[in-house]
Amino acid sequence: MTSTFARHLVYVLRDNPVTVVAFGLFLVLVVLGLFGPLLAPYDPLATQAALALQPPNASHWFGTDHLGRDVLSRVIVAARLDLLISVCAVTLSFALGSSLGAVAGFYGGIADRVIGRVADTIMAFPLFVLAMGIVAALGNTVENIVYATAIINLPFYARVARAEVAIRRQAGFVDAARLAGNGELRLLALHIFPNTLPPMMVQVSLNMGWAILNAAGLSFIGLGVRPPTPEWGIMVAEGATYIISGEWWLALFPGAALMLAVFCFNLLGDGLRDLIDPRKRT
Repeated sequence: MTSTFARHLVYVLRDNPVTVVAFGLFLVLVVLGLFGPLLAPYDPLATQAALALQPPNASHWFGTDHLGRDVLSRVIVAARLDLLISVCAVTLSFALGSSLGAVAGFYGGIADRVIGRVADTIMAFPLFVLAMGIVAALGNTVENIVYATAIINLPFYARVARAEVAIRRQAGFVDAARLAGNGELRLLALHIFPNTLPPMMVQVSLNMGWAILNAAGLSFIGLGVRPPTPEWGIMVAEGATYIISGEWWLALFPGAALMLAVFCFNLLGDGLRDLIDPRKRT
């Protein structure tokens, strides 16, 4: 099994070189998220007024901010928090949304109507505005940012899961499994739902990027993570006030890190779909 999966992985990577780039960027993000504080050359919270607003140089590759803090160190350490928010939010929305969507698609009836109306109600609001309202009402903590991001992403998984399950519930392999004595819950959990994962993985990858953007956007407008915690959105917001005076590096480097993270997850979706899709294993 392991050797078969390894051969399939190599085939997918050779078939789509862009996937190699995506997996490479993803590996870099994971390393930064796990070991960021150890890799940072300076303390991201240490201030040195004498070194304030220095441009990129040999000692500080990304320059320093208005408090003399090393921008490179803050960009590296911020990766952990942004990835943590994204992973937690997407995990919550995937688990709840896909479960509700699968139930709606398989059983139909009242369950389908109720779940569909809840998803439609969430989608009726501008999603970022809805996230702003949730965080403003509950308080701008990391936990509430995760909950708000999970709520606004929930309808995407519910709709995809409902559509995929509804298509497959009358398929031949489902009828064969039913005749073999499998109950409805077992049919849904072990036979139908696993076949919905390829399109769901694409949605997961896209939502990872959107979740990072959402967290950064909330921080940018003052409703996200509070300073002096290193976070890409806060760093862009702080650097934006200095662009006119010529300190371009304050917003450029955290903005570039944010762009690369979203770019990585957008590209990663295609690779995950090819890797998980059973039809690609022939």
